[in-house]
Amino acid sequence: MEIRDESIMVLGGYGEVGNAVCRQLLLHKPKQLIVTSLREDEVQGTAEELRRVSPGDSCEIIPFHGNLFVRWDLKDMALSEIFAKPESLRLVVDDNLAELNEDILTSSTLYRLITGYRPSVIVDCVTTATGLAYRNVYHQYEELRAAIAQGKAPDHHADSAYRVFFTMSIPALIRHTQILQEATKRAQTQLYLKVGTTGTGGMGLNIPFTHGEENPSRLLMTKAAVAGAQTMLLFALSRTPGRPIVKEIKPAALISWKGVGRGTIKKAGRPIKLYDCMPENAHRLVPGTPFRYTADADTGSLPGETELEGVYVDTGENGVFSPDEFKIITALGLMEFVTPEEIAQTAVLAILGVSTSKDVLGALDGAVMGPSYRGGFLRESALKRAASLGTGGPSYGLIGPRVSKLILEATLLRLTFHTMEDAVKAPPGVVARTLEEHLTSDRETRQSALSIGIPVLLPDGERLLFAHRKIKDKAWEEEPWIINQDNIERWASREWIDLRAENMSRWQNRFRKILREIKEKGENTGSRFDRGNHFWSQDDAHKTMIDAGEVAAWVLIHEFGGGRTHAYRETGGCSTNSP
Repeated sequence: MEIRDESIMVLGGYGEVGNAVCRQLLLHKPKQLIVTSLREDEVQGTAEELRRVSPGDSCEIIPFHGNLFVRWDLKDMALSEIFAKPESLRLVVDDNLAELNEDILTSSTLYRLITGYRPSVIVDCVTTATGLAYRNVYHQYEELRAAIAQGKAPDHHADSAYRVFFTMSIPALIRHTQILQEATKRAQTQLYLKVGTTGTGGMGLNIPFTHGEENPSRLLMTKAAVAGAQTMLLFALSRTPGRPIVKEIKPAALISWKGVGRGTIKKAGRPIKLYDCMPENAHRLVPGTPFRYTADADTGSLPGETELEGVYVDTGENGVFSPDEFKIITALGLMEFVTPEEIAQTAVLAILGVSTSKDVLGALDGAVMGPSYRGGFLRESALKRAASLGTGGPSYGLIGPRVSKLILEATLLRLTFHTMEDAVKAPPGVVARTLEEHLTSDRETRQSALSIGIPVLLPDGERLLFAHRKIKDKAWEEEPWIINQDNIERWASREWIDLRAENMSRWQNRFRKILREIKEKGENTGSRFDRGNHFWSQDDAHKTMIDAGEVAAWVLIHEFGGGRTHAYRETGGCSTNSP
């Protein structure tokens, strides 16, 4: 259909993809562009930016803000506020679980938005699956279970039960789809295009990027399940009489990037506070005693409002990554990435009716957008720009504690030994002591680790450096656990920097394998190898430099089986899973 002189609505217009879609649409001169976002400041800023790039004054740009998954009266409330007020919480749950009626329908923010502006085309760039899945039904279930076990009052149980109901993503998704169906029908919308998600960035259940959950992650699986459920609901909607044309495109890689800069590092919109813990304040891990994460001892919290700063790559809704984290998640064989501009171009072509082969509802088997040539080509540009801004935190914790652990351990080895050849020469015990000595004097690296919840297990295996953070988002922080060898091994392998000699030996073996691969590839200059003989940087003495991000990516692919299927070409078979 035509875009020129039509009324177009972009849901989630503040995000990377939504913003790129708006820019592409403006080139086709719509009569009206309604741009929505959750927060007022976000959408107002986006609207002003779009007005500056709009060709002439022919298009009216209208900003709208609010939560599209709740009633109009609640649209400006944060989820934490809704949780804190039982009457609001119950109203949202009832709206999601009760039979749809006219009151629920016409009170909906989504319904009022669509029927109020009556757009011809809706492009939905809201990360629906993420928003619904990450309400985290599993956490609320544990809260309810604990309340029952502690014998709390029945009214407390009722509130906890409603919180569980609120976090159930499928009922909320079904209600969202029902409202969308009726609203677009009454508004006579002609086309609805969803920019969806695979839930795992195009990767499998071996995806190594989580937020500290078990692997495979229930939350990521929930996100993938919600994404799949939404696709099938839209498929059903596309076959419903009286509906608009319905299409969906699904990026199957990291969508990036929005900018590269240096400054305060934020998580969920809030700066990460700096914490510290000196070796003399290390907590002794006494076998048989429970580990409880309490603030009964001062481990050296920094005074004032000191915040973590560093160089970052801003990936929009996914947050800010350190350069090494960006290297890992975009590495060939891991998630890789696709640019928002490519997605926007595909979206506009889909609106115009041009066959792109990327409509999931038209061709489920061949519709996902994988990593792109442009993304791979521009990867070095982002990393060079980040490098030009100086050094920063090696990891900000956005793609999981295992990744942060690997980056930080590799960074310490780089800072102390510089090259793989030098790192493999010293006995593992010497390597361990060298890293401990460096960490004692290197406050910046130490703070970077402790402030994102990655503690340090010292070489003796009995002392642990950690900070009493206000926000506890790592598994080892949340629940009391018995200090024994099994649990120490559990956390040291997944979430802690492990300075013990055994782990240093493990790193030396990794370096030996990489060096052996380099030697075996020799001067082969063909396309057979993903990481050919000139992939790894060398110093003036022709020794192989330790690149923390690339080494950690190699580990995730070759040891943890975290790569895409084509990542196994170099070995000719499946990589082995190692702890």
